This record gives sequence, structure tokens and C-alpha cells, in this order.
Amino acid sequence: MDKEQVAGLFMRGQDCGQVVFEHFAEELGIPGEEANRLAAAFGGGSGMGETCGAVIGAMMVIGMRYGHNGPDDMEHREVLMTKRAEFIEKWKEKRGSCMCCDLLGDDISTPEGLGRILEAGIMFTLCPELVLDAISILDSMEENHSEDFIAEKAEE
Repeated sequence: MDKEQVAGLFMRGQDCGQVVFEHFAEELGIPGEEANRLAAAFGGGSGMGETCGAVIGAMMVIGMRYGHNGPDDMEHREVLMTKRAEFIEKWKEKRGSCMCCDLLGDDISTPEGLGRILEAGIMFTLCPELVLDAISILDSMEENHSEDFIAEKAEE
């Protein structure tokens, strides 16, 4: 997937969290339509300019890959927490913040802020890059099985 493809999905009505989560849907055993519905409410920092939808989509992928399924599954909870921390650390190294309003430089939750964001074309330039960053980080975590990150955190 490239930036133009992501921008095209945005133009057709998908948002950042949906694109990230759907990208991994097949791997996770989820139909694409279901992945889109699950992630549908998170674009624009859940409509409030808070946590970026691409980050939320990534958290959904991490939850499906590594998540625990209840209070008697604490071993998986530790893995999940480590993977979540790894993603956030890598994201912040690259982008500095997980907050949509910080990333976009304006408050997408207000009509005025959304207007400025759309006028500047940020949703079709920066947002696709954020989606691709989330996908890339998730891919690197799976490929490397995060062993180096886990070892580093154990030493701290």
C-alpha cells in the first residue's frame, strides 16, 4: 500500500483507523467489512482530536495479535503491555505524539479546525503517511518478534 492508495481510501470514506485495521484483517482472521465496522468510530482522534485513529487501529491489531481474554490470562496481558509500549515508543520516536490534534496541528473536532485541516490538504497528505507509519511499525514488530525490545525493557 502506498500514500496515494491510502488517500484514495480516505476519499471513498474510510478513515485512518479503518485503513490500518483492515490492512491486517485477513491475518487476524476478520472479514474486511467487519474490521471496518469495528474501527469506524476512531477517525479524527475518535472525533475529538485525541488519540490518532491510526494509533487506535494499531492498538486494535496489537490487541488481536497479543491480547489477553480475561482475568485468568495474565501471561498474555504482560505480552500485550510490552507490545503496546513498543509500538508507542516507536511511534513517538517517529511522530512525537499520539494525539491527533498535535499531529495535524489543529483541532479536527471543531468545524473551524476541520475546515483549516481540509483547506491545507492535511488529510490527504499527512494522514496517509501516519497510516503507513502505523502499518510499518506493526510489520516490523511482527517480523522481528520484538525480541530486542523485550530484552531491552527487561534490562531497565
